[in-house]
Amino acid sequence: MKKRLRGVAIGWALAYFLDAQQGKRRRAVARDWTLARLRGLGRLAGRRGNYAVSQARGSWERRTREGRIRTGQPDDATLAHKVESTIFRDPAVPKGQIVVNAERGVVYLRGEVPEQAMVDALVERTREVQGVLAVENLLHLPGEQAPMHM
Repeated sequence: MKKRLRGVAIGWALAYFLDAQQGKRRRAVARDWTLARLRGLGRLAGRRGNYAVSQARGSWERRTREGRIRTGQPDDATLAHKVESTIFRDPAVPKGQIVVNAERGVVYLRGEVPEQAMVDALVERTREVQGVLAVENLLHLPGEQAPMHM
């Protein structure tokens, strides 16, 4: 029974597409319809591909803002706050006389401190903070002129 139905279906399709009067037009319509569906699938796949590419590009641009990829390195303001919270834990440190700035991982310590041992301790504590790449020590003792650059 199945063989007979399959034979009837194949015979009908051949008669439909090989008809002497309408067969050529029917074959062209079937070919055009099939190709249009394939092009539509290709466009759909392309849009999905382009969407993925644009998403990846946007993700990369977000991660590389300010010219660097976000890694474990905090931004400058966060780094300066981390250093301040570390060095100002000691109550002997004059908080109002020291300024902490950070620029691309380099921390600048400016201000006046009462003794050289405190300068050395502040520089050492600053170097221990995670994310500090270098320390510029511009601290000075009372009566000394403030250093401009190291």
